[in-house]
Amino acid sequence: MADRILLVAAVLIFFSVVFGVVRLARGPTVIDRIAALDMLTIVSTSLIVLYAHVSGRFVYLDVALIYGGLSFLGVLAVARYLERGL
Repeated sequence: MADRILLVAAVLIFFSVVFGVVRLARGPTVIDRIAALDMLTIVSTSLIVLYAHVSGRFVYLDVALIYGGLSFLGVLAVARYLERGL
C-alpha cells in the first residue's frame, strides 16, 4: 500500500513539474513566470523530501528546509525589485 502511495506522489510531482515548465515558458507576464518558478522550487523541495523518505536518509530533509528558505528569500527579493527596485 505504501508503494502505491509513493508512486502516486511521484506521478503527481511529475505532472506538477510539467505544468510548471509550461507556465514558465508560456507565461505572458514576468509575474506569471516568477510564480511558476516559485512553484517549481516548491515541487523540487517535495521531490527532495520524497527521495529522503524512499532512500531512508533523512539528512536530505535539512537540505529541503534550507532550499525552501532560500527560495522564499529569492522570491521576496525579486518581488521587491519588481515593485520599486532595490
